[in-house]
Amino acid sequence: MLQKRWNILPANQDAVRQLSQALQVNEVICTILTQRGITTFEEAKTYFRPALDMLHSPWLMKDMHKAVNRIEKAITGNEKILVFGDYDVDGTTAVASFYQFLTKIYSPEQTDFYIPNRYTEGYGVSKKGIDFAADNHFSLIVCLDCGIKSVELIEYAATLGIDFIICDHHLPGNELPVAAAILNPKQSDCPYPYKDLCGCGIGFKFMMALAEHFSLEKEEYNCYLDLVATAIAADIVPMTGENRVLAYWGMEQINQHPSPGIKALIELGGLKKSLTISNVVFVIAPRVNAAGRMDDARKAVSLFIEKDYKKALQLAEQLHSDNADRKEADSSITQEALEIIQSSEELLSRKSCVLYRDHWHKGVVGIVASRIIEHHYKPTIVLTKSGDLVTGSARTVKDFNLYEAIYACREHLVAYGGHFAAAGLSMLPEKVNAFIEKFESVVASSIEDSMLIPEIIIDDQVELSAINPAFYKLICQMEPFGPENMRPVFLVRNVMDTGYSKLLKEKHVKFSVRQNNSVLTGIGFNMPDTIHQLQSKKPLDIVFTLDENEYMGNTTIQMKVIDCRFSDINH
Repeated sequence: MLQKRWNILPANQDAVRQLSQALQVNEVICTILTQRGITTFEEAKTYFRPALDMLHSPWLMKDMHKAVNRIEKAITGNEKILVFGDYDVDGTTAVASFYQFLTKIYSPEQTDFYIPNRYTEGYGVSKKGIDFAADNHFSLIVCLDCGIKSVELIEYAATLGIDFIICDHHLPGNELPVAAAILNPKQSDCPYPYKDLCGCGIGFKFMMALAEHFSLEKEEYNCYLDLVATAIAADIVPMTGENRVLAYWGMEQINQHPSPGIKALIELGGLKKSLTISNVVFVIAPRVNAAGRMDDARKAVSLFIEKDYKKALQLAEQLHSDNADRKEADSSITQEALEIIQSSEELLSRKSCVLYRDHWHKGVVGIVASRIIEHHYKPTIVLTKSGDLVTGSARTVKDFNLYEAIYACREHLVAYGGHFAAAGLSMLPEKVNAFIEKFESVVASSIEDSMLIPEIIIDDQVELSAINPAFYKLICQMEPFGPENMRPVFLVRNVMDTGYSKLLKEKHVKFSVRQNNSVLTGIGFNMPDTIHQLQSKKPLDIVFTLDENEYMGNTTIQMKVIDCRFSDINH
């Protein structure tokens, strides 16, 4: 198991005490709240009770009036409108929700949707998609979750008489496309107060404005909140501000009255209880993404717009099957990749990891890169053959700018794109070795040794005696969790094994620990080595989150163990 460094977040004790008095809530909870910028009763009320009327007016977004007017012009002129989006969860949910909404204000015969093929067209706006629009007489494309950097392609579309409305959340480049309207709060001159919406979230704001303009009820767009929450969860955007409000109410909808497509995915995922964001991330999102990874993401949109539950179930089964294929591919490639690393002293000694095999499946190399980092914590790139090129995905470790490192190797590349934490790239086969050496040289000269040790951020230290149903209930009310509002991580010091801890299936550990008169059980997944620490009869410090365990009809609070070490190491 990788050694990890523990980082306990600091807290302003005066602010904690004041908030504790104002809320009449224990100081551990108030420590977590103050760390997240919540220091007053009003801020706490907003945090714990997100309301849809907290959402900003969509008209604050730059170009919103232009976008709405361009849709009205298209409807008045009986133009054909194509809804275009990326092949991931954010793109497919954005297309499904906006396309359905559009058919409420305009003839379905004059509208259609388009998702580019991951393998033949690549990411974002594609020439093939524009040609499809031209061949089928579409004069307006609404593109969601992409387009902000497609300057040349949107210029090409204009020569064919096709306008674009861009709804994107990615960082704009120096040059903006010439479009009828650009909805993107990350534009430097956009006054919209919340900058971290996902693509589907921006589509939602566009629907809000259109509903107001065409005098539709709020329910005509709020009914897509389950899709918006799915996009927010899958796209790993900050769980703050509007995202938190949208995700909160979207999860309510997923649990109370989901659309047939989401309901079918829940059924096939075997989810019985009330769902959390975590279920969406680990059960629903992979099935949606698998469509684009293994086959064609159009069927994900078809699933989301299907009104008949039986038909939705059939479509969901196709995604379920794609996901099974994806799991098999990613599992076998990960195993092969780890064996390659283990058998090479040179690879083990490097500060980066770049692996290339021409038979690996292009659709899962990004997942494989993430899996490798779980075992060998360093910037990682997994490459495979795609046509005449070698192409792949890159993932990084905390605080290391992957995009800059790849940019420094651009002389060896045909194409590259991405951001701080993840990127895609392609090169000619004869450039692979030179790229590997250059990337290693860039990483080795710029990465700090501390970055190569995974860090666990700990919210606060607790005593086992503080963990009771009321405490756990308050933790649950902090949902939905996500970046900048993660599930709280706790540290308990100086606990002893009760004698009932044991190894399960030779790889998981059932914890049973005591601190003074308090006992708590827990589970440590894939942590077989910790059983020896537990049985050593020495005091331990344990880092964990809290969840519930249901067994034989009984529900108990348990630790979900992240890491543990002997107590004296910390002092």
